[in-house]
Amino acid sequence: MYVDPNFKSKAALKRAIAAGEIVSVFAPGMGTIVANGLVSLEGPHYPQPHTWYADGVMVNGKLTKVK
Repeated sequence: MYVDPNFKSKAALKRAIAAGEIVSVFAPGMGTIVANGLVSLEGPHYPQPHTWYADGVMVNGKLTKVK
């Protein structure tokens, strides 16, 4: 799954979540995202090569934590 905005690094994603920024999660062509639970994230978006991977925690449809 990807995140929006398109972060170039996992560290930038973690900083955004810690700062309380709203980060959306989407999976093109893969259906709906779980509202509560774990999600696997990767970035940056295709067609750029993926340079980071992370596990995220969704709570009530919002990405609240990145491991």
